[in-house]
Amino acid sequence: MDSDLIRTIAIYALPVIFAITLHEAAHGYVARHFGDLTAHAQGRISLNPLRHIDPFGTIVVPLLILAASKLAGFGGIMFGWAKPVPVNFAALRNPKRNMLWVAAAGPAANLVMALGWALLLKLALSLPDNDFTLPMASMGEAGVAVNVMLMLLNLLPIPPLDGGRIAISLLPHRLAWRFSRVEPFGFTILLLLLVTNLLGAILYPALRASESLIYSLFQI
Repeated sequence: MDSDLIRTIAIYALPVIFAITLHEAAHGYVARHFGDLTAHAQGRISLNPLRHIDPFGTIVVPLLILAASKLAGFGGIMFGWAKPVPVNFAALRNPKRNMLWVAAAGPAANLVMALGWALLLKLALSLPDNDFTLPMASMGEAGVAVNVMLMLLNLLPIPPLDGGRIAISLLPHRLAWRFSRVEPFGFTILLLLLVTNLLGAILYPALRASESLIYSLFQI
């Protein structure tokens, strides 16, 4: 295996695993807060990535994307998933209203992690150069990119993505019911956007703007 590819995988491994798995844990935590104990009963409200990792979605798919991007010489849309945290929306105290907060918890977790990785990058850049600061800086930069991309991807208003559930929560009941019927086709829609490069056209401008804002906050 190419040494540069091994280095890329080593740099991205932790940011990708934590970005995907803690996103799911956040859904379970907020669902518990609003009355649904399903995820809690299954031990899914945990910071332990092993409780959330889907071998294919959390490891294989991101690795294939990283490898393809490296070999092709251009960046790809970071895509992956963990085992979905079970949420029984009917068990929430106010299902339609609380659905918004449960759905928003995942992207919010990615935003917090992006800020944390930016802080690590800032720390690495402020330290004297040594054998640890360059990998630390590279991992911090990767963590910002991965978390911002997953945050933006999940905020797309396509059920069952978080943005779709947020839209369902905000729409009037009749429109929300009609919009929710898109959910069985949501993954197909997402794949079509991906293979036609429309997904990149939608997300990359927002990604660049979001990264620039985060870096300006930390004066990087």
